[in-house]
Amino acid sequence: MDWYQTIFELIDMRSFSNLWFWIALAVMWSTASHWVLGVPWDMVLRARREGGQYESDLEALVRIYTGRLMYIARVSGLWLIGFACFFLTLLGLLGFVYGFEFGQALFLLGFPMSIVGALSFNTARLIRDRDESGDALYRRMYRHRIIVQAIGMVSIFVTALWGMFQNLALGPLG
Repeated sequence: MDWYQTIFELIDMRSFSNLWFWIALAVMWSTASHWVLGVPWDMVLRARREGGQYESDLEALVRIYTGRLMYIARVSGLWLIGFACFFLTLLGLLGFVYGFEFGQALFLLGFPMSIVGALSFNTARLIRDRDESGDALYRRMYRHRIIVQAIGMVSIFVTALWGMFQNLALGPLG
């Protein structure tokens, strides 16, 4: 067997039968639920449990990340929405109209993450507008994390169903 044939078997463009796709899906959702608005979740738990310096550090980090998100939204928000809609439409058409499996896989990764992105912008706006701190901040971040995890569970379920359908319909060799 040639080395390039081995590499192309390892990096297979048939996404739903490829182990790397499922690893990427798990890592993506694990990371999305751990980093709440850019702040690691263990830091939120430590701040809530111990207070003091941990709480002030958390509030400072949340202020920094919400300010960053609001700046991005103000400066280039419409462009980001336009490009995101364009690429998601492109991937949806390539994947589901033209049957390009890699496009389907990227759409099933990107569409739910775009919802998480919009949710993050909204949560950052609410934290900034209401100047939340202490328990109100913990509740807001907890609610955000739970919603991200729910989106992730639905996304993984739908992706797994679609992947099984593709693998059964197309067979093991495509």
